[in-house]
Amino acid sequence: MRADRVTPGSQTSLREANRARIVSAVQQRGSLTQIELAGVTGLSPATISNIVKELTVAGVLHTSQSVRNGRRALQVTLARNLGVVAGIRFGMRSLSVALADASMRVLAEQRMPLAPDHRADAGLQRTAMLIREMLESVDADPSELLAVGVGVPAPVDIRTGQVVTVGMMRGWDGVHVDEILGAELDVPVTADNDSTLAAIAEARFGAGAGHDSVAYIRVSHGVGGGLVLGGRALHGRSGVAGEIGHVSVDEHGPVCRCGNRGCLEMLVGASSLLAMLPPEAGHLTLADLVARAQDGDAGSRRVVFDAGRHLGVALANLCNLVDPDVVVIGGKLAEAGELLLEPLRTSLGQRIVATSRGPVEVVPSALGADAGVRGALAAALDQARMFGSLGVSS
Repeated sequence: MRADRVTPGSQTSLREANRARIVSAVQQRGSLTQIELAGVTGLSPATISNIVKELTVAGVLHTSQSVRNGRRALQVTLARNLGVVAGIRFGMRSLSVALADASMRVLAEQRMPLAPDHRADAGLQRTAMLIREMLESVDADPSELLAVGVGVPAPVDIRTGQVVTVGMMRGWDGVHVDEILGAELDVPVTADNDSTLAAIAEARFGAGAGHDSVAYIRVSHGVGGGLVLGGRALHGRSGVAGEIGHVSVDEHGPVCRCGNRGCLEMLVGASSLLAMLPPEAGHLTLADLVARAQDGDAGSRRVVFDAGRHLGVALANLCNLVDPDVVVIGGKLAEAGELLLEPLRTSLGQRIVATSRGPVEVVPSALGADAGVRGALAAALDQARMFGSLGVSS
């Protein structure tokens, strides 16, 4: 056996594993003190200090002085020179794009409206052009782009990057998102359902941080959901896991865009909620509905109340099957706060299996409208790490 060969139990392989553990923790959390790193990784403060110094000299990590709880502390982030990643979220009517460095610090962000039936080819080409412009705006060379994460409001087979459903997102049926955008930008691209990416972001950085299992529900123009169990996103056989918006709650209800009848989305999606208001209310948006409810309008408050009640019924089925630690509610309707959450919790509590631990915690999103694009950035960083672009192997 050669003397320089790394064996599984050697000190060299252990040190490499510890380096990867530290870089992974900083990558996922964005920024930590050395003390926090010790708690997250389980490594000793001395080991943390030595490896952080080594990786700082190597240009992988960056350290700066900060103050925590009145004491000076050394803050650790990933180095800017490792490159940048892009996160993209296609909504039904809007597009969000962000650039971030390897510590998840957002460098630039753009939002723009989309036509209701925007097509994948034009949308992805336009997004590639926008990313190039944003790279130029932050003085980053195109070669510094490491990877791209993309979220779309439809189930995606993450193995192929293909939108797997028909009719859920017109103009996107069967599209291989990663292939099209990867060819445009010549970098690794990972595509996923936008609500699953939002669930990942809330679990890592938001309202679900510190919990082992997180259910995320987005209620806006449509209704989506994502599940993180044991720290990993659940996708299922074909990427449909978490699609609570298309759980049938009324077998005789109206036909949904997915082709089924009486889906939850047909009860609490934006168009259905707005249709419940009297004609004299005029042409309103979902934001208008939320604002009117918060201002005390009785009809708007009742619409939001009933939406919360319907969501609680559907969530009870999900919670009885998955039993998450916490349920995070996001999307435009979640901005109604307790007007939505109070009837939701009541309806959920009446139908969930009672245990000695009490009802599942239901909380509003901490990341709000940024959850999807933050999840896309996290997916891009995971992709960059998988391809070895961050300079430290896993």
